[in-house]
Amino acid sequence: MAEKNTHYRLPLMILAVFSLTAAVWSGLVRLGWAWPALQPQLPINHGPLMVAGFFGTLISLERAVAKGEDWTYLGPLLSGIGSVFLALGVLGSVGPVLISLGSLWLVVIFIAVLRDGINNYTLVMALGALALLVGNLLWLFGWPVYMVVWWWAGFLILTIAGERLELGRLVKLSKLSQSLFALATVVFLAGMVVASFSFDLGVRIISAGVFMLGLWLLRYDIARRTVKMTGLTRFVAVCLLSGYVWLLVSGVIGFVYGGIPAGPIYGAMLHAVFLGFVFAMIFGHAPIIFPAVLGLDIQYGGYFYLALVSLHLSLILRIGGDLVGWGWARLWGGMFNFLAVLLYIGMISPLAGSIKTYFYEKKRRKSMNTVKPFCIHCERDNTQVPLIALDYQDNKAWICPEHMPILIHKPHQLVGKLGGAEELSAVDAG
Repeated sequence: MAEKNTHYRLPLMILAVFSLTAAVWSGLVRLGWAWPALQPQLPINHGPLMVAGFFGTLISLERAVAKGEDWTYLGPLLSGIGSVFLALGVLGSVGPVLISLGSLWLVVIFIAVLRDGINNYTLVMALGALALLVGNLLWLFGWPVYMVVWWWAGFLILTIAGERLELGRLVKLSKLSQSLFALATVVFLAGMVVASFSFDLGVRIISAGVFMLGLWLLRYDIARRTVKMTGLTRFVAVCLLSGYVWLLVSGVIGFVYGGIPAGPIYGAMLHAVFLGFVFAMIFGHAPIIFPAVLGLDIQYGGYFYLALVSLHLSLILRIGGDLVGWGWARLWGGMFNFLAVLLYIGMISPLAGSIKTYFYEKKRRKSMNTVKPFCIHCERDNTQVPLIALDYQDNKAWICPEHMPILIHKPHQLVGKLGGAEELSAVDAG
């Protein structure tokens, strides 16, 4: 069923990317870069565009794909269109209303999921969706963003933590570890409620919960095991573990400074979560989620680490500037944050994969003209077996008579060995 509605996905992803672009632009204007504001309200709407707009649309789309039913796509559509109106500054409150309706639809999706069966991880993710809805409604009814933002943070933290708890089934988490997770979650949720009437105390409780969740993830997440593997699996684990460290940083800053409604310390506390933690998660999951959602082939490369390291170093510069009062560090740290995200988008784009494939094939064809001929299947050379030359799609290769039937009847076995083999059709032996 999930494959029948793929035509919805690309337009909705475009809406999400539009929200991200507007949010990043407005954020750089807020930092002090002399860029045109495009419309007067854009800088003010940086937070709503990033969290309620971009993340709300993206995660709603991911949930819709997972559920695989047409009606679920209304949620990301509402959030995405509302974000466009908000970014352009048109139709007044229509944008926030649509965004709020989109988050309501995400809650409805989770109600449908919970009806299929209640477990701890889907319950935590459902609480995350509810936090988004509460935050959006408070924002819609005029609450200041600094009072709302922790509900938005709760949406992302609980969604990600719930997903990691789900994967914890693979390592059979102990009852103690599950109890510690529940305790950290309760503390975090209690802090959000308390902050509604005692802001300073509530933020300190929230920060304690954030710190506890960060410690739990560092101690019990399966990434502690997968980081010892190689390739994409290890890259994902490094992204996750490095992101958890930023949860600890945010927790410490929030607990020490308490409820601050604006200023550099406020920015450091929040960006440790939204940039350090959340974007590290995006870097790790994008090569897995985007192919599933859009059907795009993302080719992993070790150079992915360059974008990840750039993200973390630029955030250290930015938050360091926040904490010690270096305006230039905040300014350039924010710009390098943007460039790191842009760099990673370029790395995972289909164009980057095509360029990588081009140079790989060019190198392989060059080597084919200089190395000794060998069978592409058994790798025996022409001193061991007779070889038959192949020339297909400008790819030159050889195969021995023994394995010629594989080329004819099972060409899929030659994918990765013969360029273009995935396009060959098998001939029925009968």
